[in-house]
Amino acid sequence: MSQIISDETHQNLLSRIPHCTGREVSDWLRTVDEGPALIRFEEKVSWLRGEHELSYGHAKAIIHEHDLRRAARHW
Repeated sequence: MSQIISDETHQNLLSRIPHCTGREVSDWLRTVDEGPALIRFEEKVSWLRGEHELSYGHAKAIIHEHDLRRAARHW
């Protein structure tokens, strides 16, 4: 599961992603879905950073959001 960050920090990072990356969060979530089937949180963050040249904070926020949405679908 995702590493814990405050909800406020997470939302702030998510809100800046489109401006900083030129892509909507939904596009990034789709990229993670279509990416390699990695298990560990940090592996996913490292893949996203390396493959798409994202900052650590943005990659972490995208993976955290991806994990939150995946968990919500399973409830």
